[in-house]
Amino acid sequence: MPTVPEPQQPVPVIIDCDTGVDDALALLLAVRHPGLDLRAVTCVAGNTDVEGVVRNTLTVLEQAGAPDVPVARGAERPLIEAVRTARHVHGHDGMGDLGLPAPARVPVDVDAVTLLHREILASPRPVTLIPTAPATNIALLLRTHPEITRNIERIVFMGGAVATGNATPVAEFNVWHDPEAAAILLGAGVPITMYGLDVFQRVIVPGPDVRRLRASTEPGTRLAGELLAHRGPATDESDPGGGLGDAGAVCAVIDPAGLTTQRLPVEVCLAPGPGRGQTLVDRRGRVGEAELHGDTREQPLVDVGLDVDVARYVELYLTAVEQPRGLAA
Repeated sequence: MPTVPEPQQPVPVIIDCDTGVDDALALLLAVRHPGLDLRAVTCVAGNTDVEGVVRNTLTVLEQAGAPDVPVARGAERPLIEAVRTARHVHGHDGMGDLGLPAPARVPVDVDAVTLLHREILASPRPVTLIPTAPATNIALLLRTHPEITRNIERIVFMGGAVATGNATPVAEFNVWHDPEAAAILLGAGVPITMYGLDVFQRVIVPGPDVRRLRASTEPGTRLAGELLAHRGPATDESDPGGGLGDAGAVCAVIDPAGLTTQRLPVEVCLAPGPGRGQTLVDRRGRVGEAELHGDTREQPLVDVGLDVDVARYVELYLTAVEQPRGLAA
């Protein structure tokens, strides 16, 4: 008689975010996909100020019908730089100015680093961290509690770029907002996947699907549609689609096979000037003259996202968010 395989347990995850339209899309997926156990959400300044991030996060969880997931307020500014928000992208309230009601939920009475430390150590299985924001909270955690890495399975972060940036010609916003924190994250000593702009910008939900979500009477599904409609970019001017953005990093945790990666040396440019915040990804097939002449600095090896199965991740997302928690396929 053939043996029946054991059902896979949900992956314990913690999202660190700066909610943010596409962070909200990521939260909706994490709440609704049965393959994930969302243990906590921590908030950091980025797309908007940290108070707005907390409010937006609680609102999304409420609209999604999430269980009582603990949410904590984190860093209100980067380690060194001043706050530089992206309200021109995400709206004045950071959530597309959709006019959503204020949440009834409240954050926990501990800070983000304390909550991260507590929930990581309390998890019976190693946790996957999904930072979709500047890495300030994660850097503070790693510097304050370096022993925490013993119960971290992997970090899958949205950030960086191999090719072109968006905050600058070479730097992606999350890394540019706090380069020192990103450098600390890359040196965490745990497996790391970089879901950068090279794949981030490619995963677009087609216009007809966005319209269907927006027409739903279920609050979480409808919210996903409204957020996608705000996101753009247009795939068809008469029927625009919307980018999944940060939600793609969550897809990469649920279905790693949909993301093509290569393990490469990566470092963050910390020097002042136009290159600050760039993720320098070494794709050379052999050493160069710099190494031959004594530049032997060790660089963290990172699984860098280079290609993505767009249709696969779009289907994964739609299947999950169009059904209440526990009913997704």
